[in-house]
Amino acid sequence: MDRFPPRTRRAALDVQPLDSLDLKLLQALQLDGRAAFSRIGDVLGVSDQTVARRFRRLRTTAGLRVLGVVDEARLGRTAWIVRLGCTPDVAEQLAIALARRSDTRYVDLIAGGTEVMCAMKPRSEKDRDELLFDRLRRTPRVTSVSAHCLLHIFYGGPLAWLDKIQALDPEQVAALRPPRAEPRSGTVTLDADDEALLALLGRDGRATFSELQSATGQSESAVKRRIERLRSSGVLYFDVQHDTAPLGQGVGAMLWLTVAPSALAEVGRALAEHREVRFAAAITGQANVVASVLSSDTGELYRYLSEKIGALAGVQSVETVLSLRQIKQLTYEPTR
Repeated sequence: MDRFPPRTRRAALDVQPLDSLDLKLLQALQLDGRAAFSRIGDVLGVSDQTVARRFRRLRTTAGLRVLGVVDEARLGRTAWIVRLGCTPDVAEQLAIALARRSDTRYVDLIAGGTEVMCAMKPRSEKDRDELLFDRLRRTPRVTSVSAHCLLHIFYGGPLAWLDKIQALDPEQVAALRPPRAEPRSGTVTLDADDEALLALLGRDGRATFSELQSATGQSESAVKRRIERLRSSGVLYFDVQHDTAPLGQGVGAMLWLTVAPSALAEVGRALAEHREVRFAAAITGQANVVASVLSSDTGELYRYLSEKIGALAGVQSVETVLSLRQIKQLTYEPTR
């Protein structure tokens, strides 16, 4: 197997800065991943052919993919962040093995080469226990397993870092943003046809209705109704997967914050407003808040820690862990 997954190799060897139209297209797709190129072109003041060309180019130069994502919380499932200590000789193999699993979302190889971090969403308690308490602990050369349950998400899910780049003006955002899902109590139950459709959208969020019809055996009208229902219930949203280096964000880090319980909500709200933060949540464990941040370089990361994090009342300590390489970002693409 090639040592570097495709997106990592491309980001390392072929980083091309994006122009203003590229950034507008990325934010437009984050607002509505299934928006027609003609609709995006109308809002941006360019032709649909221009949008299509830019989309194809960004797939190559910035790893652009639009994926349908399931909000597991709407299905009554719990998400976890797992930190795995291991010997340096197996770290990459362990990360790749985790990336291949369908119940992992993000897998990072941590700087130093002795830790792997992943976000996991087991489908059941049985699956959770089998992985966390059995398989991982019996894996050779895994020296520690630390699992942290996500209690409350301050920023992430349908809200993504691309929402913060402000490439679009407020009028363009309003024109592209789809109707928001109405909050509903209780969990949602999926049937087999829902599961099949979500699996396809999880591989290509912009698959055409005719492609989805052919793959699922459902009528095109039925596919449209199911997507609308899944989106309106909050189960399905669309996320833009991309390399961060072309956007000038070459340094990724995880912050593990220990926060006074009385300050959790206030610190969470502040983190959600920080441009550097792409994910933040309250978790179980001694460090009770975790945040994923992006910076242009280590100097900017230092300033963020000292000026913004340092100014938050209630933050008692911070552990900063640099990401050496992202092995999986929602989906894993093995080399061919």
